[in-house]
Amino acid sequence: MQSRITNGDTTLISEIPEVKIFPPYVYKSWWDHRRYLRLVRNVKAAYPYAKLAGIKLKDIDARLASMQSDRQRKDFIEYIEKELRGEFEEALRGLTITQGGILIKLIYRETGNTTYEVLKDIKGNFSAGFWQTVARIFGNNLKSKYDPYDEDVMIELIINMIEAGQL
Repeated sequence: MQSRITNGDTTLISEIPEVKIFPPYVYKSWWDHRRYLRLVRNVKAAYPYAKLAGIKLKDIDARLASMQSDRQRKDFIEYIEKELRGEFEEALRGLTITQGGILIKLIYRETGNTTYEVLKDIKGNFSAGFWQTVARIFGNNLKSKYDPYDEDVMIELIINMIEAGQL
């Protein structure tokens, strides 16, 4: 706490942390409420991985930028891919198709690039095209963008509530 003395009187000064208050959402039907609860569960499952992906991608980009030769980059990418597979493959395989689609959008939210662009930059066109085909078979699209003002407004609300500690 800080204090300020004015005319012999001491006043304590403190910053109060911001508190976000979200009004209760009014559902049109019982099914809408169930759909919302399912979306909350899916976002809670995918959001931590999206945050980690954003952090790891920034680190990988910084390391790749400092490398001089293409051989160094290729060896580093192979090493990182093996490390990430060992760390996350089993957990990510446990996600549902819907949670995977949400993860694709949240990676765009964290990085500003679609998952397809990230793969294309790191692994190349062929690999990105292969994984895009696999994603399309399962009903997802690696080129999906996150739109917090229209299509993904509920996901954004849920994320804000998670970050505020209300979910």
